[in-house]
Amino acid sequence: MPVLDREEYIEQAYFFRTYRERLEEGLPSQDVLGTIQEEVLATTRLPMALDFLRGEILLTGRISDGMERLGHYFTPFQTFVMAQAEEERSRFDQRVGLIVLEREARYRAEGAEPAGLFIFQFECLARNRLGYDRGMQAMAADPLYDETWRDWILKTRLRLGTKDFADFIYYRSQHFVDERRRTSGRPEYQPSTPVLFGAQEGRIANANRGKDPLYMFAALQRQLGYPEVPRPAPKEEAPIIHPVLEERLKRLEKRLAILEQETSGQFDISQFYATPPKFADEPEPPQNS
Repeated sequence: MPVLDREEYIEQAYFFRTYRERLEEGLPSQDVLGTIQEEVLATTRLPMALDFLRGEILLTGRISDGMERLGHYFTPFQTFVMAQAEEERSRFDQRVGLIVLEREARYRAEGAEPAGLFIFQFECLARNRLGYDRGMQAMAADPLYDETWRDWILKTRLRLGTKDFADFIYYRSQHFVDERRRTSGRPEYQPSTPVLFGAQEGRIANANRGKDPLYMFAALQRQLGYPEVPRPAPKEEAPIIHPVLEERLKRLEKRLAILEQETSGQFDISQFYATPPKFADEPEPPQNS
């Protein structure tokens, strides 16, 4: 698929944000798609894509199936994220998935660079545990990456876990080349593989070698303005027992306690008497002589 125009990505970001907000309001998906279709810019191809998605969700109940059929418009990574969000057994929240797609589309509209897009997409996989195998295959098929990038992404996919992730970025950065030229005294040194990351990405990766990769991602976002990956919302601990059931159990416990006291001959009915309140200025009742 070709790289889309800037206005397409702007409308995509609006679509993913509005779709998420209206789903949170409890509106049906097919109705939301129908209304957004009327709102987005008619000069883009998004209205036709939304019309197709609406028919697909009525047929299969999944928007990702329609996105997969529109491979000339939606990227494989966009389809992969939506498919993971709609998976029944997946812990990946659809709300988070739509925020990911919204931020990615906005970053593309602002003029995404391959290095920044790779960092964002990889962090999405790592933070949300979406799986590196199929996830990085979907990344490699993105039209923003050239053949060199695709080859490196697929090779890195097979080498994950063999060394620190920061090393993959550091050794393919301009900072590594500059350091090698300086330490070897050979200003004419040329790396055997193409440089994919700039000098600043390489410095940040070198400073975070041996650390949690999430620290490196956060530093890249602060220093280079890379889009921030949304974090999964903390799960709210549901009560172990329903409040109504818990109240009934408390009443049963009280009744059992009364029955045990009665059978043991220790039941005191006076504890259920109504005791009138006493006030400090109230005179004492007269004593009978």
